[in-house]
Amino acid sequence: MRIDMIRKVTFVAAVAGVSLLLAGMLLGQESTAPSSGPKDSAATSASSPMTDAHFAKEAAAGGMAEVKLGQLAQEKGSSETVKSFGQKMVQDHSEANEKLKGVAGEQKIKLPTTLTKTDQAAYDRLSNLSGDAFDKAYARDMVSDHVKDIAAFKKEATGGKNEAVKSFASETLPTLETHLKMAHEMARAVGVSTAMKHTRSANTNQ
Repeated sequence: MRIDMIRKVTFVAAVAGVSLLLAGMLLGQESTAPSSGPKDSAATSASSPMTDAHFAKEAAAGGMAEVKLGQLAQEKGSSETVKSFGQKMVQDHSEANEKLKGVAGEQKIKLPTTLTKTDQAAYDRLSNLSGDAFDKAYARDMVSDHVKDIAAFKKEATGGKNEAVKSFASETLPTLETHLKMAHEMARAVGVSTAMKHTRSANTNQ
């Protein structure tokens, strides 16, 4: 009887040992197998060379908005300073937009052709204003917009990988810096107090 029990215990122990060995082998295979989950997707996205194309699309959308808002400023502005600034925006950003279209065409980058929802909302908001209220709101928007634009263009000009897009950012940057100075002057002229920000330290989310 004792011998039979010993044999059964030995047999069970052997089976358990084999099971544990197989389980360990399976776990080892799983731990060394390449993951195909979200981490791989995130890594691919992070390393994907799409930053230059993204910048170009954002710049094109912003350029279109500046032209549309500049036209609106010429139409609805009550101050000659606002009207003059709007005219400058239409002229300079139209030229920059055409230059960017040429670069994008060569680099096979598809640019947007309509305003973003955010820019359309800003346009609609300003369209409902008139007189002094329009002048002040437009001036505030132009200061804020150009601070952000300069930060984005500086980032591309110093860290871009696509030489053509990077060159466009570098060449356009001085114009944007002039626009910011003019926007501050316009804001003061229409009675808007804006804290002068040093554009070198401005940050953006692009």
